[in-house]
Amino acid sequence: MISFTLSLLLLITGYFFYGKFVSAVFGQDASRPTPVTRLADGVDFVKLPTWKVFLIQFLNIAGLGPIFGAIMGVMFGPAAFLWIVFGTIFAGAVHDYMAGMLSLRRDGASLPEIVGDNLGSRIKNAMRAFSLLLMILVGAVFVYNPADLLAMLTPEHLDKMFWIVVIFAYYMLATLLPIDKLIGKLYPLFGIALLFMAVGILTMLYFHAAEMPEIWTDFYNHKANPDANPIFPMMFVSIACGAISGFHATQSPMMARCLNNEKHARPVFYGAMVTEGIVALIWAAAAITFTGGYDGLENTLGNSSPAVLVNNISKSWLGTAGGILAILGVIAAPITSGDTALRSARLIASDFMSVQQRSIAKRLMISLPIFIICFIIMLLPYEALWRYFAWCNQVLSVFTLWAITVFLSREKKAYIITLIPALFMTAVTVTYIFYAPEGFSSLTDILWQQAIPYEAALGIGLTVSGIFLYLFSRYIQGLPDDSARGISLN
Repeated sequence: MISFTLSLLLLITGYFFYGKFVSAVFGQDASRPTPVTRLADGVDFVKLPTWKVFLIQFLNIAGLGPIFGAIMGVMFGPAAFLWIVFGTIFAGAVHDYMAGMLSLRRDGASLPEIVGDNLGSRIKNAMRAFSLLLMILVGAVFVYNPADLLAMLTPEHLDKMFWIVVIFAYYMLATLLPIDKLIGKLYPLFGIALLFMAVGILTMLYFHAAEMPEIWTDFYNHKANPDANPIFPMMFVSIACGAISGFHATQSPMMARCLNNEKHARPVFYGAMVTEGIVALIWAAAAITFTGGYDGLENTLGNSSPAVLVNNISKSWLGTAGGILAILGVIAAPITSGDTALRSARLIASDFMSVQQRSIAKRLMISLPIFIICFIIMLLPYEALWRYFAWCNQVLSVFTLWAITVFLSREKKAYIITLIPALFMTAVTVTYIFYAPEGFSSLTDILWQQAIPYEAALGIGLTVSGIFLYLFSRYIQGLPDDSARGISLN
């Protein structure tokens, strides 16, 4: 319990100290007008109270990642707790904050436009297509789990397909309606419920303190087949939303259109990610404690799903009310990420097509193709969709981090704060793509009956990261002398 408490305190301290440092590096300015003060349209640019913006941002980025991802990812052992803490503070929260701030300074521009501004028009066009497809994929993937649970809880004639249609209809409304009409009213309630559940589980963890293993004990990979699931890169892709996730950078611009002052950017963007890291830490610890250790958790997950474990923990520790909140959270969390994913898809498409979104007719014009493609993708097997979503998500984080690094270097700011995460996530993601079964390794296995060895995949990942570092060093050498000092805070 000592190590858990220290981890919790580190996350909170990270927000107040490193978060403040990061905001100083960027140059957050409370006197600058935000996009909504000039571009209010009553649809996407809508001034909302800061507490609502925070809760909407939190639910946008959370999904099932900080719950299910943490529960499954903790099987990598104590390293998972360290990744949640340090990944959140030094990578994920910086990534989300910087994406939000760049959008604030660019009239609420969506992620591909921000990345393209810093990495060039070719990358911009590639990112437009890639991020648009990823948003549609997120919308499709995050329908299945809540539809399954709702089908289990309702009469037999309300089957899974019925709930898929209902959830998808809700997606359409959330994508098309002004942000304050549906999202602005429902999200705060769901966010409060999710946070209340996390606080309740946190409290009960201290009543079961003796059953929680310390981080410094059993410090090894507890996966059933650790050789096939090395911590690097598998853990860093498995635990994404609880540490760093490219999807988050697509959500920050949505809230950048609703902030009425830059001084609220740190609690909203950096703070929401730290909150998510805390939730991930709580559920990872709860899963280990409730099941009696890593072996117990492995047996539990082998016989049931993470959703069942979440329900059992909540009912056992929080009673009937806790069970209801658990189900509500597990159902609401993916839905509230899926709907804003499709809304982000509309914003991305409207940005690069330069179509204003004030009128419902133009929103429909942009959204209908998105809805059709999403519904078609939903008909594909869930397992296949989820496998490819994982690494596509982290590819997005790599491009976002490099775009931010280039921006900071050009603006004479401390680019080291994103350069190190960019290099690390490049090595992680490339290694994963070449090693994981859902990457290139499966293709080589089919063609030559030989999967790519781990050592080769790791070598490729480190090499690509090194090439990117070389290209970046060439870039900063080409900058004017007064623009290449990456330690300036001016």
